Amino acid sequence: MRFHALRTAAEARPGPLPAWLCLGFLCALSLFAIPLRSQPAAPPHTAANTAPAQSQTVVTVDVDGVVHPITVEILRHAIAQAESSGAAAVLVRLNTPGGLMDAMRECVEAIVASKVPVVTYVTPSGARAASAGFFLLEAGDIAAMTPGTNTGAASPVLMGEKMDPVMRKKVEEDASASLRSIVTRRGRTAELAEKTVLEAKAFTESEALKQNLIDLVAADEAALFAAIAKRTYKNWSGEERVLALTSPVFKPYEKSSRERFMSAVSDPNLAFILTIAGVLGIYVEFTHPGLILPGVAGAIAALVGLSALSILPINWMGVALLVLAVTFFILEANFASHGILGAGGAAAMALGAVMLVDSPIPEMRIRWGVAVAVSLGFTAITIFLLSLVLRAHRSKVQTGAEALPGRRAVAVEDLAPAGRIFLDGDYWNAISSQPVSKGDSVRVKHLSGLTVYVEPETEASPSSPQP
Repeated sequence: MRFHALRTAAEARPGPLPAWLCLGFLCALSLFAIPLRSQPAAPPHTAANTAPAQSQTVVTVDVDGVVHPITVEILRHAIAQAESSGAAAVLVRLNTPGGLMDAMRECVEAIVASKVPVVTYVTPSGARAASAGFFLLEAGDIAAMTPGTNTGAASPVLMGEKMDPVMRKKVEEDASASLRSIVTRRGRTAELAEKTVLEAKAFTESEALKQNLIDLVAADEAALFAAIAKRTYKNWSGEERVLALTSPVFKPYEKSSRERFMSAVSDPNLAFILTIAGVLGIYVEFTHPGLILPGVAGAIAALVGLSALSILPINWMGVALLVLAVTFFILEANFASHGILGAGGAAAMALGAVMLVDSPIPEMRIRWGVAVAVSLGFTAITIFLLSLVLRAHRSKVQTGAEALPGRRAVAVEDLAPAGRIFLDGDYWNAISSQPVSKGDSVRVKHLSGLTVYVEPETEASPSSPQP
């Protein structure tokens, strides 16, 4: 029974497939495999294939005056903005006569530490990158100039005093070593750059390009970046890089309110005006107590002006002349000099203003026009205010016991010698030096306690007060 069941199952099992059916199945499978093999394999999904296109933004910042601590702050913030926004480069437009060495070194540090390429560009035509500006030009990853510009003349000068030969040699060697380090790292001619420090040598844009002190000469920013895209540059690490921007978008760096304000007051002319105006406001407050506004505004203006002047080399002879000028103004108001002291004060203030800042850079000195205008204005206002003060001191007292002597009164009863008088709307006890009849006028001699001592008036006045 069991055997039968097994046999029946075996008989029911299908036999092997025919050969022609197996061959047809293999042919059909090969037809499906052929198109699959003919398609190329999909590329692997990598970060390089999905990386975004290079940014076309170029952050621009201007260094168009004396290089000072505010310049450092502006340059650092512009580079930080470029790094945080993913900009392709920073374009530093240079037009500077130079500036303070410490500020220049900090600017160079900011440029070489930048994570984005920094292009230094002397522009527009007629501009210069002299003295400290030459260091900034050479610090850039790419240095360029506009036709009609010049650079160099980077000999250091000690502000406010003359250098002896030993000190000059030390300062020049320090500056030239710093410049050699910068120029060598950028792949430019160090020996020629050193001559700008040791021999105060200067170059036009074509001379600088020919002698490998700069990389490019371009008429404008579009031409500059078109030329940059066709060449390589060497970054601070010595690596060869390419900055190929097809359509650069220039985005100016927006200064903060503080940077705009400090940039304005760092002008020595404006700083001098603020200081003098502040001194004048404080003086008005002292001579007219209770006005408050002149004192507050003057104190603020004086502090702002002095803070701006503090970063400049001050000549103490200029300070002494300004003090002498104020002294002359005070004396003019107290003595009849027929204007001689006032004129001397104006001359001393003008000379002191011109000599106040001792710098070889004209842009860091106070201009003659500003010095003369401020001195004449200050002279006129000060003498006018002093004359008002002295006139008030010399005028007769109009109130209080001191104002009574010489005043006119009317006897309301007979004074023999004591009685009462009518004076300034009040009744007073009075004692007369001579008998006075009721209704006669008297003159006040002096006040003792609450008693007025009077004397008869020689001529009665129709305008005498009546009780």
